[in-house]
Amino acid sequence: MNISIYNQLYNILIFFIIGIVIGILFDIFRILRKTFKTPDIVTIIEDILFWILVGIIIIFSIFKFNNGILRSYIFVGLIIGFIIYMLTISKYLMKISVKILLTIKNIIYFPFRKINLFYKKIHQNIRK
Repeated sequence: MNISIYNQLYNILIFFIIGIVIGILFDIFRILRKTFKTPDIVTIIEDILFWILVGIIIIFSIFKFNNGILRSYIFVGLIIGFIIYMLTISKYLMKISVKILLTIKNIIYFPFRKINLFYKKIHQNIRK
């Protein structure tokens, strides 16, 4: 085999891993959306930030691992890594992470809900 073929296989593997990393970032945004309800404008801003972050990662990786040369196998590696991640690990990571975050959120919000309920009862008694 030629050295450039080894280099291309190495790059496909690197961009395969980067595709998985992009899938994980995508899931982080999805987990936050399922855990915390936000207004539409915040969702739009999150989407823009996600795509900017993905663009920076891809551009940095192309310069770091492929000397800035754009090749089709880079996108093949990215897409295959992303798809394999989404079809395998993603659904389990989503379920577990959302449950953990919702549990933490409920533990943190519990005292505030009790205080709010107490305040409402006092306010109702004062108005009577």
